[in-house]
Amino acid sequence: MNVNRFLCSLFCIVMISPDLSYALSQDEVSEELTSLYRAARKVISVNQGHINKIDIGDKGLSGEVVTAKALENYAEASGKQLDMDNLSLAQKSMLSAVEEVMDENQDLINEQGVGFKGFLPAIFARQLATKFNGKMSGKMKIKLTAPKSYVRNRANRPDKWEHNIIENMFKKTDYPKGKPFSEQSSVKGKDAYRSILPEYYGQSCLACHGGPKGERDISGGKKEGGVLGELGGAISLIIYQ
Repeated sequence: MNVNRFLCSLFCIVMISPDLSYALSQDEVSEELTSLYRAARKVISVNQGHINKIDIGDKGLSGEVVTAKALENYAEASGKQLDMDNLSLAQKSMLSAVEEVMDENQDLINEQGVGFKGFLPAIFARQLATKFNGKMSGKMKIKLTAPKSYVRNRANRPDKWEHNIIENMFKKTDYPKGKPFSEQSSVKGKDAYRSILPEYYGQSCLACHGGPKGERDISGGKKEGGVLGELGGAISLIIYQ
């Protein structure tokens, strides 16, 4: 399958196609989008060392390649494949955003003679969210956030609703690990469905976010002192009503 050609043809009809995402429940839409977002970020996380190799030019991580790998990760994690013939506007927007972010960063990723590129999973996730949110034109908004004490970029700080769920639910010892929380709420006076998915530090996260606390990581940021399996972040999604 030529993912690049397929996505181009899909996006040509986005503006005249109905948003089929609402054929699913809001919980199902949220689960799919947050899982796809996570699956795309995993490609960058797994390939972080490869991206930072100083002696290699083309890393083979084009938009088309990363989109295809994200779909593979999604299928592996969810146990199902996306129906590529019946994608919703939101799904098309997410996949197209993945491809565009990667294509826009090719010069950086492929720069030979430079080790650390600064293209971290969190940077990719933020750029992906910005791209996706723009494509959804106020219909939906996705965001990578974290407990306040672990947020490095103020743009990722949790809002009041996110902070409350993180601190008073996700951090409780009896809260089911990995279980998302959702409810009907409001955002700046607008009715909205809100969902947030907890994320926990994996082994690959600890290189930047583990210990010893306060030590500088490869990016120059201070390590948070996180431990394997600890709540380290969350993916938040808003669907405006």
